[in-house]
Amino acid sequence: MASLQKLLLLSLLFHSLLIIKCDDDEDNLLQGINQYRSSLNLTALTKNDRAECLADEIAEQFKNQPCTNTTGSNTVPGTEPQYSDYPKLLAKCHLNVTTTRDGQIMPACVPNLDSGLVLSNFTKSQYSGYLNGTQYTGIGIGSEDNWIVVVLTTSTPEGNYSPGTNSDNGAASLTTISHIVFLFISFLLLL
Repeated sequence: MASLQKLLLLSLLFHSLLIIKCDDDEDNLLQGINQYRSSLNLTALTKNDRAECLADEIAEQFKNQPCTNTTGSNTVPGTEPQYSDYPKLLAKCHLNVTTTRDGQIMPACVPNLDSGLVLSNFTKSQYSGYLNGTQYTGIGIGSEDNWIVVVLTTSTPEGNYSPGTNSDNGAASLTTISHIVFLFISFLLLL
């Protein structure tokens, strides 16, 4: 029984490390995008919890799709993927189509989510036009396997991605501090 508990705790510990790695990829991209925008004298984008939830949900949809020359930022404008279950994705994130109209969804597929390549997939592609836009004020980033999705938001009612308060957002994620506390407690329990 004790070995089963240790196995469970080790599995939770490993899972937490994977979550931290995903958060690092996303935080690095956010930092890179904001540095890019700063170099253009644009304001920094702020995290938007609901946009992040939607980005996570869309990345989940892409996770088993391979990277090709016609996916992600390489997609020919006008042939972007359509999300047949978009209303369900919005509902999972407590969003409404009327508050997401002015936003922009930008998926990119980068093997192993190499941070330099990920950033250039957004700043040196058709997506750079959106990142250069002064109307965008917020951002949500989600990743799954080789896919990373950026969702840009505006401060307008049609693009702010926040029909209610963020407290009812089912996508609220654990912070890095929560992960560290969890890891520390798990370590103590293993001793």
